[in-house]
Amino acid sequence: MTTKLNAPLKRELTIGGKPYTLTTSPEGLNLVPKGRRKGYRLSWDALVSGDAALATALAASVQNGPLDPGPRIPRASDSAGERGARTARRRHGSASH
Repeated sequence: MTTKLNAPLKRELTIGGKPYTLTTSPEGLNLVPKGRRKGYRLSWDALVSGDAALATALAASVQNGPLDPGPRIPRASDSAGERGARTARRRHGSASH
């Protein structure tokens, strides 16, 4: 038989050689570096609904940046004159002044 979680339960653990405090409460999880006030909070609703996994995937994609598109291959229509006209349009807004 399991015990109902009515009050916060604190445990110390080591991650990457650094001490953290994990608090499990009826609201969710809170992981804080030892001696600090702010850390990582995760509600049970976010964990169960999958929002936590989505947030983790988003954070990883932002941290890693966009995929490298590789070298640019010039199109057959790219001539020096057309590239110069595009550059001029970008510098001055649009071609219709």
